[in-house]
Amino acid sequence: MASITFREVEGSSMKYWLLFGGLGLFVLFGALAWNTMHHYGHVVTGMDNQIVWGLPHVFAVFLIVAASGALNVASIASVFNKPMYKPLAPLSAILSLALMLGGLLVLVLDLGRSDRLIVAMTHFNFKSMFTWNVFLYSGFFGLVGIYLWTMLDRSVKSYSKAAGTAAFIWRLVLTTGTGSLFGFLIARELYGTAMLAPMFIIMSFAYGLAIYLMVLAAAYAWTGRTLGDAVMMRLKGLLVVFVAAVLYFIVVHHLTNLYFAKFHGVEAFILRDGGIFTTLFWVGQIVIGCVAPLVILLSGLGKQRTWIMVACGLVIAGGMAQMYVTIIGAQAYPLDMFPGLIEKSSFYDGVVHGYTPSLPELFLGLGGVAIALLVTTFAIKVLRLLPASLDDTTVAKLEH
Repeated sequence: MASITFREVEGSSMKYWLLFGGLGLFVLFGALAWNTMHHYGHVVTGMDNQIVWGLPHVFAVFLIVAASGALNVASIASVFNKPMYKPLAPLSAILSLALMLGGLLVLVLDLGRSDRLIVAMTHFNFKSMFTWNVFLYSGFFGLVGIYLWTMLDRSVKSYSKAAGTAAFIWRLVLTTGTGSLFGFLIARELYGTAMLAPMFIIMSFAYGLAIYLMVLAAAYAWTGRTLGDAVMMRLKGLLVVFVAAVLYFIVVHHLTNLYFAKFHGVEAFILRDGGIFTTLFWVGQIVIGCVAPLVILLSGLGKQRTWIMVACGLVIAGGMAQMYVTIIGAQAYPLDMFPGLIEKSSFYDGVVHGYTPSLPELFLGLGGVAIALLVTTFAIKVLRLLPASLDDTTVAKLEH
């Protein structure tokens, strides 16, 4: 097997510090947004007592789901023993930790009073998926941190496969738990299905790999290191499979709902009559997030790195649209309080709830993204996460 040399990012180029400063600025905006929401309350946001999970939750859940998927490259290397992926594993692990950190910070700071987090950490209701997720998220940090340690420290390298296997199983359970947060909410008709658990797992694979590909390509391009086509083409092929699987699950999910008469109303809302949600579903989720990336990656355009990056960006944008439709669209549709019965009151009966995201919500979400990228950028700078070269010759030797 070929020898791979891992190195930190050398020097302190202007490009690095500009990136670091730009990300830091977005973190500052996120902190100011949180301070505004904390001081004035959620009345300054677009949320109300009908739409209780707004744009920050869209960012948070997307980052948490993507964090699980970003670890997929490392899992392929250790759990499935694929030599070509082993040089890519350290970056995979640190990126997954950074994305999880960014997502959880947005989630925590979106609380009405952030100091009430101590209640969630000391009072547990084990019948709630939210309680289970407290342990799943903290366990993820612990296991992936140990896994990263086994990759970076030669003295414990023999434990890498065991740590990788534990992290792989844990992240599948974690993403199942995240999907089950919605799947167990039977009060919302767009939720309440076991389909959401495996659907969130395959979504994590696609979103995490798209982010990983962009970070990997940017890291090598901006540090002047060689990244061969063999790595890019292999990861591109993997992304095709994951995006196609996401499209398959979306189709099956909605066809399953259409089979049952009680879901015809909410399906008509999402697929035809939902205004912005219908537009985001068809244009954002289906066309931008699935169809366009597949066309690019499966055509001749997929042989060019620029277009691979475009496809990755489209997958990420489509993922955000999918989370928006899933999280906010389901809340906007009127509750069926008493299935099979007719009720009448003065409290928004049969009314589709409106929601307009505010600037503090947007900047809080972008602040989480910036924190994830800032942590990743700093880690690449100070830790030996990137091989000095991943040219095609070196990669070919890995597999022989």
